[in-house]
Amino acid sequence: MSISVSTPAQRYTPLAMALHWLLALAIIGAFGVGLYMVDQPFSLGRLKLYNWHKWAGVSILALSALRLLWRLTHAAPAAPAGPLWQQRAGHLVHGLMYALFFALPLAGWAYSSAAGFPIVWFGLLPLPDFVPVDKALAETLKLTHRWLAYGLAALVLAHVAAALKHQLIDRDGLLLRMWPARR
Repeated sequence: MSISVSTPAQRYTPLAMALHWLLALAIIGAFGVGLYMVDQPFSLGRLKLYNWHKWAGVSILALSALRLLWRLTHAAPAAPAGPLWQQRAGHLVHGLMYALFFALPLAGWAYSSAAGFPIVWFGLLPLPDFVPVDKALAETLKLTHRWLAYGLAALVLAHVAAALKHQLIDRDGLLLRMWPARR
């Protein structure tokens, strides 16, 4: 069986693809930096990593808002036919990922606010604190941010595994809908 997804109606738009892959790279990068930075000794380098992580989080939040707006105004191409449970699982995973695209950076921002460390996006735009400085709240938000990150990582792995299953086993062209067309 050959894989064929050639008509524009079967593919996402170039902007949707760009937002998808940019957000994917940003999330993977922020997760990697987050895992690395927490085990580093206190230093100027660690503080830089925390700032980069915060900048990535705010950027992910902005990209997620743009992506959601685009998605709400542009229909997704029809998915290949498959078992109803797979369709429902796909919708559930996508819905949970979208929720975490917002909840995770907002929890990080709230944690930073509660810990008394303001966020200045790319060193240029100071963002408002939206919770008061509170050590106990900061500890709760820190754990919340961490577990949301692990949850998003698990969902991303499930998403990638499903895409690979569709590409390599089902050979139904699902992955190609989000891959730029070859000219």
